[in-house]
Amino acid sequence: MQTVIPAWFEIGSAVVLLLILAVDVFLAFRRPHIPSSRESAVWIGVYVVLALIFAGALWAIGDADHAGEFVAGWLTEYSLSVDNLFVFLLIMARFSVPKKYQQEILMVGIVLALLFRGVFIVLGVQLIEHFSWIFYLFGLFLIYTAVNQAVTNHDDEKENESRIIRFMRRRMRFTQRFEGARLRTVVDGKKVFTPALIVFIALGSTDLVFALDSIPAIFGITTNPFLVFAANVFALMGLRQLYFLLGDLVEKLVYLKYGIAVILAFIGVKLVLHALHENELPFLNGGTGFDWAPEIPTIVSLGVIVVSMAVAVVASVVRLGENSRKVTR
Repeated sequence: MQTVIPAWFEIGSAVVLLLILAVDVFLAFRRPHIPSSRESAVWIGVYVVLALIFAGALWAIGDADHAGEFVAGWLTEYSLSVDNLFVFLLIMARFSVPKKYQQEILMVGIVLALLFRGVFIVLGVQLIEHFSWIFYLFGLFLIYTAVNQAVTNHDDEKENESRIIRFMRRRMRFTQRFEGARLRTVVDGKKVFTPALIVFIALGSTDLVFALDSIPAIFGITTNPFLVFAANVFALMGLRQLYFLLGDLVEKLVYLKYGIAVILAFIGVKLVLHALHENELPFLNGGTGFDWAPEIPTIVSLGVIVVSMAVAVVASVVRLGENSRKVTR
């Protein structure tokens, strides 16, 4: 039986995490610039260390199960955030966002991602509490998402997005000039919208889609709303710096999407097995659980997540090296 995490620790941690995010937002808008690789790497290292310290605190105050669930959830959300980052790169390139403004606009996208995930966390907790069979839907949805992740390309989303943008351009006046994250400006004495509005809508719709994937995924690791919240916040910390550190390298990690697909499929299967084990649907096995359906331990989930991402990244780097050697010959 798990130890209950004290309320003071949950509340204090939530306040500190939100303050850190608030400071990150403030710095992004107060000091707009293109972060150097060294600066980005330092900040990412700081956020990773903070996550590990937090896991250690969970172990000390709670127990090893809480710490393990957090780490597994954090790594799952982080891997999905990297995939989200790839789409952010496509959006920035598609709308020709000047490099000096990307930090501000990216921060807005990260805040939107956190808000959407917060809403889905609350909804998910309520659904799980009242409808245990929702794990069947979560599991099947993740398996479908995993297949979709493996066989489709992010570029396939362009057509639907372009329809929305064409609709907006027909009914609203836009300037071609960016002015940081400002949504409106004045041209020839008339107020018009800047392209930042279109970019924010593109980022927001992307965040919404990824929230639909990420929240069921982490509920496959833990149903503790505090751990779900903490894992999501830590996964989004440093995402802005990771964007500038990796840059176009993310696009070259060609096998990354397969690693993420494996993680999603594994968690989807885990959720279905959990639903079968705890089954309450009257038309299945008389409303009782299936004894043969195993409960997959957190340590196994953690191993699958780490190995999947490691294999995908290493395979991508090896292929990148092979392509480079072919070019130099």
